[in-house]
Amino acid sequence: MADTDDLSALKIEREPLRTGGSRWVTWVALLVILATAGFAGWRWFTRERPIEVEVSTVTERAAGTQASVLNASGYVTARRRATVSSKVTGKVIEVNVEEGMEVREGQVLARLDDSTLQAALRLYRAQLEAAKRQIPESDVRLAQARVQLQRQERLRKEGLNTPNDIDNAKAEVDSLVARIESAQEQVKVAESQIAMQQTAIDDTVIRAPFSGVAISKDAQVGEMISPVSAGGGFTRTGICTVVDMRSLEIEVDVNESYINRVRAAQPVTAVLDAYPEWQIPANVIAVVPTADRQKATVLVRIGFKQLDARILPDMGVKVTFLREADTGTAAASQLAAQSVTLVPQAAVKTDSGTTFVFLVNGQTVERRAVKIGGTDGDRVEVLAGLKGGDRVVVAAQPDLVAGKEIVVK
Repeated sequence: MADTDDLSALKIEREPLRTGGSRWVTWVALLVILATAGFAGWRWFTRERPIEVEVSTVTERAAGTQASVLNASGYVTARRRATVSSKVTGKVIEVNVEEGMEVREGQVLARLDDSTLQAALRLYRAQLEAAKRQIPESDVRLAQARVQLQRQERLRKEGLNTPNDIDNAKAEVDSLVARIESAQEQVKVAESQIAMQQTAIDDTVIRAPFSGVAISKDAQVGEMISPVSAGGGFTRTGICTVVDMRSLEIEVDVNESYINRVRAAQPVTAVLDAYPEWQIPANVIAVVPTADRQKATVLVRIGFKQLDARILPDMGVKVTFLREADTGTAAASQLAAQSVTLVPQAAVKTDSGTTFVFLVNGQTVERRAVKIGGTDGDRVEVLAGLKGGDRVVVAAQPDLVAGKEIVVK
């Protein structure tokens, strides 16, 4: 116990340590840590991130196929289409046509009220009969006048009458001849009136001008119809509309900047909007030799190689003008032996007259100049600069430049 007490006596008493200095060091360390974290966060959020892009692989089409040179859209139209009306104004009393009905050339489509015309025709026929009956009476009187003239001439030779008696007899003969000729002319006039009236009656019967299909019915029984618009809109101007389905073709407005790619007899592929999977072979009929000043387009007529019941007037259609193959030449043989390289149209860019694409090179992109040819739907033919299997950026963002790091979707 004594040793223990001696050791306790040797213990040095120290003053309590102050804590203010250690607290200041702690705050400084905390600020350094926060600054470092903030700087790291700022560098993280402001770093140059890879651009996310959509990539498409360049494809090659089999040799010997035709590439397109131009795409356009238009409508199916009928070369022979008529709104059938009448030559005269009248009330409709009969309609023999419905929508979708096939009609033949000359078939009666409708009839108008002809009661007034029939009454006038009966009057003209009565006048004709009256004119004809005047002629026999005049013929009898003319024969009698000629006998009287001969008698007066014999008496004159015997000196039993005067020259005045002969003149009177001749005047009577001439008068009757003129009266007969006038009656004959009246007969001709009456016959012409009858013919004209009969034509007017025939005009009340409305017939099909050609064979086809009625696509609309525009008038009903009891309505008035006229060849011209009248009556403040209450008078119809047609009975129905007839379309010759054998005359269907396509009309396309081509921008005048590309009309040099189109020529007569050029092969065309048509696709109806109603049947997007059905490719219809066609060919150019004619390029109408005039331009639309307002739209800066030229009208092109395209004919179907074979008609089908599914093709209807006014249908929307997209057409692809194909490149014509120059058969029988060495260049054509060489062209047929080569495959066609195609890329999506959205991958091709133009800058200062230079056509280029962004080619994927590892994790970055490379700007590659290309030479393009025709089109094939939504793809473009590449004549030089790419090969099959290359990957290109589709619909590149405006900030995409060569050497930029990318991430493929």
